[in-house]
Order: sequence, then C-alpha cells, then structure tokens
Amino acid sequence: MKWELKTLNELGYVGRGKSRHRPRNAEHLYGGIYPLIQTGDIQKANFYITEYSQTYSEDGLAQSKLWNQGTMVISIVGANTAETAILGFDACFPDSVIGFIPDKQKADVKFVKYNLEYLKSHLKSISEGTARENLSLEKLLSIKIPTPPLNIQQKISSILTGYDDLIETNLKRIKLLEEKLMIEYSFLEDESKNLKEYEFSNFVTFIKGIEPGSESYLSERLEGTIPFIRVGDLSKRNSEIFIEQNKSKGIICNPNDVLISMDGTVGIVRYGLCGCYSSGIRKAVSNGVLNNAFIFCYLSSSKIQGVIYSHSKGSTIQHAGSSINHFKIKLPKEFSLENFIRLSNPIYDLMKNLLMQNIKLREARDILLPKLMNRQIEV
Repeated sequence: MKWELKTLNELGYVGRGKSRHRPRNAEHLYGGIYPLIQTGDIQKANFYITEYSQTYSEDGLAQSKLWNQGTMVISIVGANTAETAILGFDACFPDSVIGFIPDKQKADVKFVKYNLEYLKSHLKSISEGTARENLSLEKLLSIKIPTPPLNIQQKISSILTGYDDLIETNLKRIKLLEEKLMIEYSFLEDESKNLKEYEFSNFVTFIKGIEPGSESYLSERLEGTIPFIRVGDLSKRNSEIFIEQNKSKGIICNPNDVLISMDGTVGIVRYGLCGCYSSGIRKAVSNGVLNNAFIFCYLSSSKIQGVIYSHSKGSTIQHAGSSINHFKIKLPKEFSLENFIRLSNPIYDLMKNLLMQNIKLREARDILLPKLMNRQIEV
C-alpha cells in the first residue's frame, strides 16, 4: 500500500492559538467558563487533555478563539516544544500552541498525533538555535509526514490507542484512589486538630537530590544508566533523560518513595518513579511512624501546599526549600493512625502499581510505534 509524503496543511486545517490582548495577564480576561489550555497542560496529558487549571471570561474569549473537542494541539515554545495532545473538550489556547483539525476524508487525527510523536526528536532539533526552543508554524509546515491511505491510518491508530486507552483508564482509577485517600486523611486530620503539635522533621527526613551536570545527560537508556528525574519530569508522562548510575552518588528513589519539588514549580508531589533525582526535588523518608500514604496526603494537603507557597522565594525561579522548616504535624492518636495505615497501605500500593503498569504500557507502545511508522510491521 503506497504511503505519500504530506504536510500538515495538506491533511487538514492548521492554525495558531490566539491571545491578542496585552497585557496577557489582565484580570478581566480570566475566571469564566471557557477552558484555557497552556503548554504545560499539553505536557502533562497522556493522550487526551482532560483537565485544565485556567479559564477565560467572555472578554478573554473575545480576544482568543474556541477550538472544538478533538482538535490536536502542538506546543511550539520552550521546554515543552513538540509535545502533542488531543482536546477532550472545547477550549482556547494562546499563540504558543498550534491547533490541527483533520480533513476527515484524508486524515485520522490519532494517526497524525502518533506520527508527530514518532518525529518528535526531529521537531525538537529544528526548534533549536535560539535561547529558547521555538517551533514556528513555518518550520512545522515544512515537515513531510509519511501518510498511508485513511483506512491504514485508522488501523495503525487503533493498534496504538489500545495501549493509550488502558493508560487513560489507569489514570482515572489512580485519580479516584487518590481522592479516596485524601478523604480518609481529612477525617484523620480533623480528628487530630486539638492534639499536640510537633515538628514534621521529627518523623520524616527530606533528602535533597543532586546535579550531575547537563553534560552527563543521555537521551536514551544504555546499560549501566538510570533515569534522571528533574522537576519538570514530575508532571510529565515520563522522564526522557538518563545518567550513568555511578554518577548518582546514591541519591536514588524507587516507586514507593514520595517526592516533592522545592525549586521551579514548587509543591508537586509524586510517587511511582524510579531513578536519580535533581537538587530541586526532595525525597521524603519516614522514620517508621508514618507510612508513605500519610506522607503523600500530608504534602498534598492544602495546608502544607500553602506553607510551601508562602515561603517560596525568587523572581524568576521559585525556591521553597526553607518551607520544610515550617512543616508542623498534630500527630494522630495511635489507634487512629494504625487504622489509617491499615486502610491506606493497600490503596497506595494499588496507585503505585497502576503507575508502574502505565510505564510498561508506554514502553510497549513506544517499541511498536516506530515499527508501524517505518513499515517494519505491515497492517
């Protein structure tokens, strides 16, 4: 079956997002009912964008554009350059994002997304050369995408979405489990509000990560290397940087560990990761009294997130390491804490195991992706 080289605009409509008003942060533009998607939202999404943290008002919409559910979005600026996702709802986005709407007689949007994922390294390489990565619309439209007939596109995307659908299902389950855990924690916290307050450091030690230097970064996993987790990776689908294990200086996390960012985007709490981690991240290690589920809930709570933000300093890059000195805890009664630990351990283990399943699903999908796109595997 013949494949042809096509540009994106030969497969559908391509256009930049809009955010015409200056200044961009004018208060009256925000707080309405229209979802606003930023490059970070694209980076965090697995396949579909299902969440958003900002909205436009009617005034915001008037200086932007509402794109339909099913539009593929492509980040073209900064560290998130060449990240792609598909809108799970109607949304606006700024000019740092490009939208693609397929001509349904010519292109399957999922196939096009997977093809750009396959071409991501090339897209990032042509974005370099300035202080900040920038994939212009002109550069993007210069890329020729190997494109089979529509029915073959649909077969390929169907194979690959089998993996991504399972990943999305697992992510939904994880979110529900985290919500259940936080509800149980809130009951425990409320029950303990009149008890004695202690320094959190009496029960948990925070171990700071290291900086091996960017010259040590490797773009693929080789024998004797491990993932290197940076602050930005805490909210990403997976880490794409590796270092030699002998450069880790013993600063290692495993999937059971709770990590929290203290530099850059502060207050991100994660578990289920494995590798060495950067100096902008701390690993929270219990002295045995508290379990990791409790530590995860404690660090994720609005109270502690507030402490982190209130002690965050820096004009360009935020630093919140000093906030750890202000973490307090009203230790629950022994019986109540034991009950929470007994209830939460299997929930936390399930959350962690689902994340690990997703890592394996992504690995399997990413092995299959190039073989389908370069026609080693015919469909």
